[in-house]
Amino acid sequence: MNAPKEVQTPGGFKCERCELSALYTYYGQMPPNSHSIVLLEEAYIMKDPFTLEDKFLIVGSHCSLCSRAVCVGTDCSLFYSKRFRFPCVKENLKAFPLEIQEGMDKRKPQQKSCKKKGYKA
Repeated sequence: MNAPKEVQTPGGFKCERCELSALYTYYGQMPPNSHSIVLLEEAYIMKDPFTLEDKFLIVGSHCSLCSRAVCVGTDCSLFYSKRFRFPCVKENLKAFPLEIQEGMDKRKPQQKSCKKKGYKA
């Protein structure tokens, strides 16, 4: 799946790892109505549904190794200067700094709790 360039047309995002799905309102590095914020990655962004203010949530991005859509959930991806899916991190673990390698050793295998219980985000 090719990542769209800066888009302000709403669309659907789906994490290819945990299947989280959400409607995004923007894709890019400079979220609308956030004058001084520039993200370090092109990301899928949605308006924060928990506030009336012009705040936003980062839903996900694309893995910089395999280009698959992945959410920012701690069970799905890691941001270390770029976004990486955990399977890609594991496959290329020696290329990451020691702190990342040690952190991956401590991680439990992913539990797809939402999928097991039949919930759809």
